[in-house]
Amino acid sequence: MRSTDQNQRALLILIALGLCCGLLILLGAAYGMVGIWLRWSGIWLPITKLGTTPTLPSLITPVLLETLSPTQTAPQMSLTPNELSWPHHTEGTIVFTCFIDGFDEICLMDASNDQVQRLTYEQATDFYPSLSPGGDTIVFSSRRDGRFEIYSMDLTGGNQVRLTEGLGSLFAPAVSPDGHKIVFTNALGGHQAIWIMNRDGSDPQPLTDGPRDDIDPTWSPDGGQIAFASNRGGSRQLYIMEADGDEIRQVTQGILHMGGRNDWSPDVSTLAFYAGPRGDRNIYLVDIESGNLQQLTDGGGNLAPSFSPDGQWIAFTSFRDGNNEIYIMRVDGSEIIRLTHNMRSDWQPRWGPSK
Repeated sequence: MRSTDQNQRALLILIALGLCCGLLILLGAAYGMVGIWLRWSGIWLPITKLGTTPTLPSLITPVLLETLSPTQTAPQMSLTPNELSWPHHTEGTIVFTCFIDGFDEICLMDASNDQVQRLTYEQATDFYPSLSPGGDTIVFSSRRDGRFEIYSMDLTGGNQVRLTEGLGSLFAPAVSPDGHKIVFTNALGGHQAIWIMNRDGSDPQPLTDGPRDDIDPTWSPDGGQIAFASNRGGSRQLYIMEADGDEIRQVTQGILHMGGRNDWSPDVSTLAFYAGPRGDRNIYLVDIESGNLQQLTDGGGNLAPSFSPDGQWIAFTSFRDGNNEIYIMRVDGSEIIRLTHNMRSDWQPRWGPSK
């Protein structure tokens, strides 16, 4: 008899606990406490209140966990005094990483409008896209086959081809201006190095090596040099080397919290990069010869700059409106224009010519 009573009490306790858990979930969903962790972007995306249908990005307020305390809220979407909206006059194609259905995918847009085209549907991590000099091919890194390899595809998402196999974990591919080579980051043996291979993936060779991390290579527009970020001197800084890996020299000095993604100006005089603590990163220009710096943005979590083909604009990612979106600005930091308007993370833009 005692055993039966104990079993009944245990059953009642389990039922009560289940009801409590269900109530907590309902309340969490009602007040935005249940959501999705965007692992690559560092963003918590709460589920909307029950009974509502999201129609505008402001209905969902992502919170950047690395910068906001429990009592703070993310910034609301608004145009700053220095920020403009459509129309504008730019040319070329912007390829970028878009977080869709729980995965990083590759998306594409014309720089003159806000129409976004999704190119990959692999339900795997596809990121670090880059356009070929002719604007007809995209190279990118993907983990669809179990490890990060380099792939290529056309601008419709067709003709997807894996170019590498078993070299390591490969990131940030970039096609040379003459279209014959691809340079990339290889994470192998406990450090990252810059590698190069033929356009078809043959003859892969390291350009840098050693007990340090060399990342995010970019070609100079004339094809003679490669810029990259490295911690070989202690803190991460920008370096330049010849296309064959010789004559490495340091460009920046004393930059704190430097990111890796960088880009050359079309006249080969300047590099764009980003730096700063997470959540408060800014875009900078550095003169390659003098080392003089120019800060272009002020707050808002800005990263991954990319010059337009004519050198008049810079595309970048920013969290300034409460979500990672793609923006462009003039090379002096003026005329900031938001290009994407999604309830998801859009990042890693690369600007190339129209096909």
